[in-house]
Formats: sequence, structure tokens, C-alpha cells
Amino acid sequence: MGNNFICMKKKDSGGGDGSRSKRLNRSQRKLLAEEDMLHRRALSMAIHQAQLSQRFDGSVSRRVGSTGSRRRNLSNPFSGGKQKQVEEFLESLKVKNFILVHGERFGAWCWYKTIASLEESGLSVTALDLAGSGFNLKDTNSVLTVEEYSTPLTEHLENLPEGEKVILVGHSTGGACISYALERFPEKISKAIFICGTMVSDDQRPFDPFAEELGSAERFMKESQFLIYGNGEDNPPTGFMFEKQHMKGLYFNQSPAKDIALAMVSMRPVPLGPMMEKLSLTAERYGKGRRFYVQTLDDRALSPDAQETAVRENPPEGVFKIKGSDHSPFFSKPLSLHKILLDIAQIP
Repeated sequence: MGNNFICMKKKDSGGGDGSRSKRLNRSQRKLLAEEDMLHRRALSMAIHQAQLSQRFDGSVSRRVGSTGSRRRNLSNPFSGGKQKQVEEFLESLKVKNFILVHGERFGAWCWYKTIASLEESGLSVTALDLAGSGFNLKDTNSVLTVEEYSTPLTEHLENLPEGEKVILVGHSTGGACISYALERFPEKISKAIFICGTMVSDDQRPFDPFAEELGSAERFMKESQFLIYGNGEDNPPTGFMFEKQHMKGLYFNQSPAKDIALAMVSMRPVPLGPMMEKLSLTAERYGKGRRFYVQTLDDRALSPDAQETAVRENPPEGVFKIKGSDHSPFFSKPLSLHKILLDIAQIP
């Protein structure tokens, strides 16, 4: 707005087009530099995050279903007596390591608030960039399968010390990646948490839960205006990317403006192959995993009805709901999300 005002004022005072153009170019270069800095420092912001709000916003709804076991009560870790509460909380946990897996178009950068709050609670946190996402250098157009897309996650799990377990958290289509990981490494995963995620069943595609919003996979492949043809228009599409305004309405209808700005300069195209691949999940491996689902009740990308269908068709151990959250609860309701993650971590 400030730049537009300057240009208008110059026009009224008779400033030349050349001078106005130079000022505009300088303004654009400055804006691009600021965006690039924001993009590259997104993860470091998590480590040096000042302080989150000192009050829990109370937007977590009731948990649906019962785990059949008692949970230890933990006061809000951001309230008084924090150090003692954190120590008691950590003593109650057998697994203290979280791995955060982003969804489509996002990267590890989207978890910066969650990283800060979990670390403040004394937990170990790793946020990963999937192949062709975030700062991962792989060409998005060359990522063809869920196996390739999930490589950073599976390699991390393979390199865990013997006997060590983790809590996996997957957002949106990242849910398919943690489902794939559950199938491959059930012995290394204590719990899997799906945040408005594609908690797919056997022989289902990560794209399928979004069919209500985007239409069938077949129709999307034929008609979508958002497809990317990385290998030329004569070859099959390799990815897709919504326009910025479309993404704002779908993903960030309740998120703060600063987080939306961060997302707009950081999001990358989605590799299409992994989204259209049917997963093979067995009852012997995936079926024995402990799964939990977090529903976002003001979600326009994956509607509450679609999330309810996923829960009904592939029942998890427990379901949590966040009121007033869009498809990006790590932005719109970070404290609610944090509270739920702590609750699930405490379930024996």
C-alpha cells in the first residue's frame, strides 16, 4: 500500500515515467529480497521463536471415542510452574521424539510454531522436507511414487538407533507418507497422528479424500487447469499448483496474514505421481499401528465431512477436533494443536 501511494503522488506532481519506473523496480527488488530472506529463514525462526501466547485459546473440542486407558492430567505447559510440569510430563513419557511430516505444497518450514512449542515442552522434534518439497533439492517433476516422495522420512527411520521409537505426525497428504512408513517400519513408530490428513485405507490414493472438492482423480487429470507438464505438454502431467488466491481460500481462511505471506513465498508444486498412486497397506503391519486423527472444523480444503468419512472407513484409536481451524492448524490454531499433541503423547 505504501508503494502504491508513493507512485500515485509522483503522478499527481508530474514526475516522469522513467523516475517512477526506477522507483517501482527498486521497490520490487526490495520486496523480492525480503521474500527470499523470509523463505530461507523460516526454519531458523522455529529455533529462535520468542514466545508464543501465554494463554491456551480453549478451542479444542471434545475427543470422540475412548482409548480405554487413563491419562495423566497435565496443566497447560505455558502457565505458571512450567518447569516442574515439564519435568513431570517428560517422566510420564516413554517416547519423547516427534517427527513432523508436511502436506502437499508445504515444507518443514510450516511447522515452525509447533517445533518451538514442542521443544519448549522438553521434547525432541524433527521436521522433514519430503522429496521435491521445501528445501529438498529434488526436482518435483521427477518424483513419481509415494516411495520416492517419502524417501527423506524412510531414510530417517532407517537410521534411528536400534530400539528407538518415534511419534509420527502427518499433515494433509503427508498422512499417506506416514501410512506408508507405518507399513514399512511398524516397530519404530509408537503412534501416528493424522492432522486433517489423508488417512488412506488399502488400495486408496492420497488424492481420493479430496475428490469432494476437486472431483474424481480421472476427471482432475483430464480437466484441471492447475496441472503442470514438466516434461512437455505431449507427455503426462507431472505436478499441480493452485493459484495463490485459490490457495488462500482453501488452506488459510483462518490463518494470520504473516503466516499466509510466508506460505505464499514458500509453497512448491505437488508431485502428481505420488498423489495418484494406490497404496498397499496390510492388516499385519499398518493395521497394528496406533493411529490418531485430528479434525479441523473450518477446513475448506478437506471438508469436515470428508474427514469424518476417513475416520469412519478407517477407524483410528482416538479422534480430536479443533474448532475454528482451517486446513493449516499449525498457523490458525497452534496452541490447540500443541495441546492435542501433548495429550496424545501421554496416552499409555
